[in-house]
Amino acid sequence: MAYSSQAVQKNKRSFLDPRVKIVLVLLLAIFVMGGVGGTRMKGISFVLSIIPFVLLLIEQQWKKIWHASIMLIIGYGCLLVMPYLPYMLRFIPLMCGYILTHFVATVAMGNYVIATTSVSEFIAAMEKIYMPQAIIVPMSVMFRMFSTIATEWKSICRTMNMREIHIGAVGIGKILEYQLIPMISSSVRIGEELSAAALIRGLGSPIKQTNICQIGFRAQDWLLLLVSLAVICFWLLTSLGALA
Repeated sequence: MAYSSQAVQKNKRSFLDPRVKIVLVLLLAIFVMGGVGGTRMKGISFVLSIIPFVLLLIEQQWKKIWHASIMLIIGYGCLLVMPYLPYMLRFIPLMCGYILTHFVATVAMGNYVIATTSVSEFIAAMEKIYMPQAIIVPMSVMFRMFSTIATEWKSICRTMNMREIHIGAVGIGKILEYQLIPMISSSVRIGEELSAAALIRGLGSPIKQTNICQIGFRAQDWLLLLVSLAVICFWLLTSLGALA
């Protein structure tokens, strides 16, 4: 059976180009999480908050959609019950509600980028925009490290469950000890291994490298780029007083 690496990469290609994903992460971080624009951008921020959920739905990331939705429901629930609480207790639900409603959408977008973008696609995208190797290499190592650490954390939790180690049996102090110490040692080892792998693959070499990843703008990429540009233009015009 004939094997084509390019065909495999084409079949594995995600819905969006990595460069568009990065633009969306920055856009949500500025206008949704950062709250830039204030009340004038409130409606647009709400629309931007929906984009990560639509993208996760397209990629069938059901678990991530469920977790993000639960966090949003808790956040808006805190804001709804806050006026009915005694004055001295309103600060806690107000803080929790504000953080969840502003941070969840951006975190969901970041999860989407990590879950649907390979390191090779990320490197190819960065090279397309002529990003310096001094930035590409550490970012690619960090990019791969997030998913590896998440996998390691799940393995530690599964091991503790197999040995029936839980809060009721050993207490919260021991739980933190049994989870954090292996996680810290694993993180150091993972960082060293990924750095060595980056050197072996020739990342940072002055010689131009080839890449078989199929990246490029398609109709959905251009559409989201136009939406992002429209949001930025609207913010600039409202900031300058051109729009009432």
